[in-house]
Amino acid sequence: MRLLIVEDSQKLREALLSGFSAFGWAVDSAVDGAAARPFLAQWDYDVVVLDLMMPRVDGLQLLREIRQQGKPVRVLVLSARDQIADRVQALDMGADDYLVKPFSFDELRARVAALTRRRHDEHEPEIVLGDLRILTAARSVHGQSGVVALTPKEYAILEFLARHRGRVFNRTALFEHLYGSASSASDKVIEVLMSTLRSKLTDAGCADPITTRRGFGYVVEA
Repeated sequence: MRLLIVEDSQKLREALLSGFSAFGWAVDSAVDGAAARPFLAQWDYDVVVLDLMMPRVDGLQLLREIRQQGKPVRVLVLSARDQIADRVQALDMGADDYLVKPFSFDELRARVAALTRRRHDEHEPEIVLGDLRILTAARSVHGQSGVVALTPKEYAILEFLARHRGRVFNRTALFEHLYGSASSASDKVIEVLMSTLRSKLTDAGCADPITTRRGFGYVVEA
């Protein structure tokens, strides 16, 4: 999952960046709508978490631009504006969800995950790959012998490929979906993640659902 946080409060912005990154998601952040525009032009995000009251370009203006451009990204408005009229306006303009500050991070995370499932047309928070069950709401993987203990990034790469069955992704593409633009890591980390993920699946007695196509990348066959 790739997430963009647009929030002018530095403290909150950094807290959200840290919180979502801990779940293995690729997260970028911007201080306002003007700063968010280059991110939206370059990256394909699953969800934008958007504040409304910001300097220069505010949240409603950015939301309007996102919908005018026809971007399929889901938008969750996170705002201190708690009047019904504010919620109605944002939803009428194309927001997919609205959460009032102050809020619980666990609730925000759950809502963001739900929006991601909606974007990928998943009606159930579960993906089945042979003897593997990926529970996307709980972010856990289960084999015949029980839970497969994965790190957040290992889980993220498996879930991403499972969501896009039949599509081949090279190392660079996977890196862009797993790491934010400010990351200092190299895309070679994908090979390390793939190796440890496969070892853990094998150790748990699970069949490896990922195929390596040399010279092209990785795919979970449809």
